Amino acid sequence: MGKTRPPYPPEFRQRMVELVRSGRSPEELAEEFEPSSISIRNWVAKADGVHDAKPASFPASDSKELERLRKENRILREERKILKKAAAWFAQEIGTPSSRRSNS
Repeated sequence: MGKTRPPYPPEFRQRMVELVRSGRSPEELAEEFEPSSISIRNWVAKADGVHDAKPASFPASDSKELERLRKENRILREERKILKKAAAWFAQEIGTPSSRRSNS
């Protein structure tokens, strides 16, 4: 199991937030102090009133583009699946003896 430690005191967290706001990076602070850069980023997000440190949602234009690309990806996957089956069928036809081929 991983090593656990008691939570950092609120004063320490607030000091880390102040240092980030003054221009220091969470990575730099993580090297100098014990908490990870992710923890420091979460503290800053919480102090800013953000409940989670996830980025904001996409703008409408990006959402439409993402939807279009997903649809295109589905179509391309289906086409690839069909081409694989066709290639397997042709490979099987080429490999069969001439007696099984139709004499047209």
